[in-house]
Amino acid sequence: MRFLGIDYGTKRIGLALSDELGHLAFPKEIVLNDVDVLEKIGEILKKEKITEIVIGESVDFSGKLNALSARIESFILELEDKFGIPIYKQKEFLTSVEARKSGKNKKTLTQKQTHSRLKDKKRGHIDASAAALILQRYLDKINK
Repeated sequence: MRFLGIDYGTKRIGLALSDELGHLAFPKEIVLNDVDVLEKIGEILKKEKITEIVIGESVDFSGKLNALSARIESFILELEDKFGIPIYKQKEFLTSVEARKSGKNKKTLTQKQTHSRLKDKKRGHIDASAAALILQRYLDKINK
C-alpha cells in the first residue's frame, strides 16, 4: 500500500509519498492549485501506484475547523469523484511552521536569486515538507 499526502493550499498544493510499506513519508513536490491540478495528481497516483490519500485537515488554535476547511472538503469530494480511492483526513495544525523550522540552514542561497524566486522556492519546499509531516503523522497513527 502506498499513500499520497496532501497539504492543500489555495495557490499551491504540497505533495508527499509514503514508502511501499506505508511506514515513512517523503516530500515529493508542489503543484499549482489551478484547473489542471486533478490531472497532475492523477498522473502521480498512476505513476507512483498510490492506493490511498491523506489530506491535511485545517484547524485553528482551538482545534476547530477554520475558513480553509470548506475548500478542503470540496477538494476531497473532487478527488473522490475523479479517482475513487480512499481518502483520510489528518489534522495539520502548524505543519508549515514545523516544516519551515526543519528546513532552516539546509541550503545556502546565492545573492543572485531574486526576492520573489527565493520566496517561491522556500514556499514550495515548505508545502511539500508539510505534506510529508501530515502523511507521517497519519502513518504513525495507523502503524501503532
